[in-house]
Amino acid sequence: MDKLLIRGGHPLHGEVRISGAKNAALPILAATLLADSQCYIRNVPHLQDITTMMVLLGRMGVELVVDEKLNIEVNSNQVHSCSAPYELVKTMRASILVLGPLLARFGEAHVSLPGGCAIGARPVNLHIKGLEAMGASIQVENGYITAKAKRLRGARLCMELVTVTGTENLMMAAALANGETVIENAAREPEVVDLARLLNAMGAKIVGAGTDTLHIQGVETLHGAEHEVLPDRIESGTFLVAAAITGGKVRLHDTDPSLLDAVLFKLQEAGATIETGTDWIELDMHGQRPKSVDVYTAPYPAFPTDMQAQFFALNAIADGVATLRETIFENRFMHALELQRLGARIQIEGNTAVIRGVSELQAAPVMATDLRASASLVLAGLVAKGDTLVDRIYHIDRGYERIEEKLTLLGADIRRVRH
Repeated sequence: MDKLLIRGGHPLHGEVRISGAKNAALPILAATLLADSQCYIRNVPHLQDITTMMVLLGRMGVELVVDEKLNIEVNSNQVHSCSAPYELVKTMRASILVLGPLLARFGEAHVSLPGGCAIGARPVNLHIKGLEAMGASIQVENGYITAKAKRLRGARLCMELVTVTGTENLMMAAALANGETVIENAAREPEVVDLARLLNAMGAKIVGAGTDTLHIQGVETLHGAEHEVLPDRIESGTFLVAAAITGGKVRLHDTDPSLLDAVLFKLQEAGATIETGTDWIELDMHGQRPKSVDVYTAPYPAFPTDMQAQFFALNAIADGVATLRETIFENRFMHALELQRLGARIQIEGNTAVIRGVSELQAAPVMATDLRASASLVLAGLVAKGDTLVDRIYHIDRGYERIEEKLTLLGADIRRVRH
């Protein structure tokens, strides 16, 4: 099994290109099931989760052609199966995103209950309730969701909780429904907006993406379209924290600073000088140790839960005391125990953590528990004294494209090893 070996103590300097967003590319690939002609998707990141989604679509009969830049041509006119089996879904929660498109276009879906990161319940009941309100007949048994509908009908849906995948699934289903669907308390994340942009290019009639109320006027059919996946704001934030934690200076290219306001504000609070352009961000720590910053996660446009673990690592070596509150997912502090192995001083009570910064972390073997937790351990390894060995890095391969290569370009001493 692959591991990452990191020798800490090297400030990061240089430039790095940001990949397309995994959390936008996955629903976008699922949305191609709705099109009656070819779709061309550009800027798709080369990640394990993307491969899993492509294998899943291929099993259904979708034809996918990938070029050397991982641009994908998708044709879903030969779909012969509306099933998403457990062996694929268990590794990636986003597989649930095929439920709405399959039901809307083909009238049926047989989708395994999802797996993915072990960071709380993340129930799919909101997806099911919404589809039932649109006229679907749904049964959940033997670990599978079986859904049927002649044609979905528009409905007024009020989401009990803000859910990104729930909003995306129901928006895709509503695009081919009969009549108007209104989704209230909808997720406002940029990835939802990117999906709506593709659907509208395919002929959908969606208004309000980026607000908490979506109006979707269903249409009879959707056609193919070309689309470029937006930049990955979480990868952007992770590399900015990597520079900040090491006292370095980096410039990110092919990113979008407008998607990162909350993260950039916290990095400035930590002592970073930040400059931005249309598609670039530069961070300079001037060789200084970061200052502790409090973090409170909440739905977009507030501070993203997917950046919480990275700021755990930052605060572990920062000057001062920080409080982190996680309000989106339960059970998302599992990286704290591993950071403590490196010498971090962390106290946890419920969904709140108090971190007292130390001047130096000491290298140790650590184990990743989920995607973003693995990123926090890599960041901590960049500043820990000695050689840190990060195990279970298949988690990090799910969400970061060639992370060790990109960090090496910036001057990190990091390599992938087989043990």
